[in-house]
Amino acid sequence: MTWVSDARRRLAEDERATRERLAGLERERDGILAASESANSDDEHDPEGATIAFEREHTASLLSHARRHLDEIQAALRRLDEGSYGTCGSCGRPIAAERLAARPTATTCITCATRSR
Repeated sequence: MTWVSDARRRLAEDERATRERLAGLERERDGILAASESANSDDEHDPEGATIAFEREHTASLLSHARRHLDEIQAALRRLDEGSYGTCGSCGRPIAAERLAARPTATTCITCATRSR
C-alpha cells in the first residue's frame, strides 16, 4: 500500500467517523431543543433551564468543531486528488510522514506550524 492510498484510507475512515459524530450531535441538539421548548423560559432562575442552556451551547460548540474538522478532511482529500497533499502550504517543503500519520489533515510542516504559534 502506498502512502497516498494509506492517507486516503485514513482520511476516509476519519470522514465516516466524523459524519457519524455529526449525526449523533445533531440528534442530541434536536433533543435539547425539544426539551427547551417545554422548559421554563427564565434560564437565570430555573436550575433546569440553566442546564438546558449549557447543554445547548456545549452541543453547538461540538457541532461547530466537528463541521470544521469535516471541512479539513475534505480539503485534505482534495489535496490528495490534486497531488499537493503532504506539501507544506507555508514553505513548500514536504510534511513529515510522522506528522501526517498523527494529523492527516495537516497543511503545514511542524517547523511552520510551531513558528505560527
